Amino acid sequence: MAHPNEDRLRDLYAKFAAGDIEGFLSGCTGDATFTVPGQAAVSGEFTKATFVDMIGPVIERSGGTFQEDVLDVFANDEHGVVLLLHRFEREGLLREYRTAHVVDLKNGAIASWMEHPGSVREFEDAWGVQ
Repeated sequence: MAHPNEDRLRDLYAKFAAGDIEGFLSGCTGDATFTVPGQAAVSGEFTKATFVDMIGPVIERSGGTFQEDVLDVFANDEHGVVLLLHRFEREGLLREYRTAHVVDLKNGAIASWMEHPGSVREFEDAWGVQ
């Protein structure tokens, strides 16, 4: 049987995949932070209030083709890991890489979120460097 936070994360990621950004953010604490590493055009530190500032360039640079496929989810009371495959087109090329989102949870809500691409070089190549 899956931990309830595994189901919670799957539900939140399904909302995100369906374009329900508000639904995804409703599963985050008010002071949630989001960290995207590296020097990619989508890298940076974001808060719940500035989350859309992170998503805007993702949509723009991918021409709306960004897809995030959940491969697996692991979670307990305090932490979670979502393994993902990201796929999109940019500059006429299909871009694809595996990544992990590592989250800290408070009462079943995302308090902090950090992207951990399998290869930072592939990640930066996919999105372009700032």
